[in-house]
Amino acid sequence: MLGARNLSGCEHRLALDFNRREQAVPVEQTTEAQRRIEAAQIHRNEVISVLRGLQSADPASYTEIDDDAPLRERVAATLAACRAGVPWIFRAWLPSDPEHGRRGHAEVLLRHGTGYLPIIIVNHRVASPAKGERDADAPPPSLRTSPLWGWTPEPDATRTARSNRRDALRLTHLASMLDDLGLSAFPDRADWQGGVIGSDADCIVAVGLGSLLADYDELLVRRRAVAEGRIATHPRKVSECRSCAWWPECEVTLYQERDLSLVIGGSAGEALRAAGIVTFDELADYRGEPPEDWPGSARLTDAVVSANCLRDGIPLVRRLERPCVARADIEVDVDMESFGERGAYLWGTLLTDTTDPAVPVRYRPFVTWDPLPTDDEARSFAEFWGWMKDRRAEAAAQGKTFAAYCYSQQAENRWLRGSADRFAGYPGIPSREEVDAFIASPQWVDIYEAVGANFICPNGKGLKRIAPVAGFHWRDDEASGEASMDWYAAAVALDGTTLDVSQRDRLLEYNEDDVQATKVLREWLSSADILRLPTAEQVLS
Repeated sequence: MLGARNLSGCEHRLALDFNRREQAVPVEQTTEAQRRIEAAQIHRNEVISVLRGLQSADPASYTEIDDDAPLRERVAATLAACRAGVPWIFRAWLPSDPEHGRRGHAEVLLRHGTGYLPIIIVNHRVASPAKGERDADAPPPSLRTSPLWGWTPEPDATRTARSNRRDALRLTHLASMLDDLGLSAFPDRADWQGGVIGSDADCIVAVGLGSLLADYDELLVRRRAVAEGRIATHPRKVSECRSCAWWPECEVTLYQERDLSLVIGGSAGEALRAAGIVTFDELADYRGEPPEDWPGSARLTDAVVSANCLRDGIPLVRRLERPCVARADIEVDVDMESFGERGAYLWGTLLTDTTDPAVPVRYRPFVTWDPLPTDDEARSFAEFWGWMKDRRAEAAAQGKTFAAYCYSQQAENRWLRGSADRFAGYPGIPSREEVDAFIASPQWVDIYEAVGANFICPNGKGLKRIAPVAGFHWRDDEASGEASMDWYAAAVALDGTTLDVSQRDRLLEYNEDDVQATKVLREWLSSADILRLPTAEQVLS
């Protein structure tokens, strides 16, 4: 019986899961994966609580299925509520469908017409605020939203859609199962709709399903054939491999076969396979033009160089004869620590005065240990911003140049802007315009972007992959963004976690190492040591 999750992801994993489940090698779930699962469950519970509260004036308008009951009882209770025409059914479970080999459940079934439409609750954004003023002559917005209290979808000019194929497939899966049960809200398949409530949980985004039906029907048939072993599959390296119980087995096979996916995947990999290039050795030796259907966003030279790196054990390759990165008289390395969507609790800084070696290089954190979300986050952010502003002003007054550095500015920029927006009016909080001006200025330098511009990175561009090549190593062997989530939960006794204040020192050390790593990396980029790495031209010669 295929669930909606079985409709996407690796086909080889699906085949092994259904045919050799008892042989799987257990893989310990990562801290990050566990945190995402727990956060998603908390979010679903909170949203259902809100929806239930909106209907509380009429207790007969909703029912909630007991998630702890045996599956048979959950299904029976759901069907009984449907037969009774209950308007809102929370935590609904549909009966397994042996004819089509599928199963499904929905966070919400909402009565509409003579049937029900599915609504799912997800812990990611499904819409974004619209940018700028809408032109009066522009066509009506394609996004339709409904308030949380009912199903009245209307065009919404205040938001733009963030489409998610997996969400749409799950809704189509549920709508199709409801139709087979005689419970569809829409007589015509072309009119089928579902709803998604995202992480903002301020509306229901309406999703039209009619255009997906042909793809869904075909996909369900194929996926069922894969699960039943009627379609042969073969391993390929994809993003989900790192959390897959079958990866140890697949990895051995892929290296034995020198498989191309160890270097490149997606549409670029398919284009190479169609051209007869199926191993990374063949790719390493390739010197021709891009094959037919080669994606414009990919660099063939990078793929060829990466294949040579895998074959010859080369960790990093220079794109340029002399790599470069912006430097300044006063340099501040910055690293932010956040916890999911709750906020940013720590801004770590490391100041270096390159004009005066006598000035000590000092790590300074700006932190709140009040559990997120908290207004004390405004205080720590304001102190960080004020300190940075003062350093910039001092540098300007002394006729010195200034630059602040981070590694992959997307996260920092998000919380710089988000903090300015959320805490506007609090003491010391900068305006959004001031933050945007700083981000757009040459004083804010992304070392991640500099690495991508200067190097081909066969093993990835993450800080913890690149900094060791420059000679830096973290003091904590378990240091990672995933592990820091657990450390933070213990450091502040988040959501009932046992308090362990020693984890605060661990987090500060981890953050200090991150800014030190950024400093070491950018200084290495400017040193003569970098010339020991081969250039792409040398690798390809």
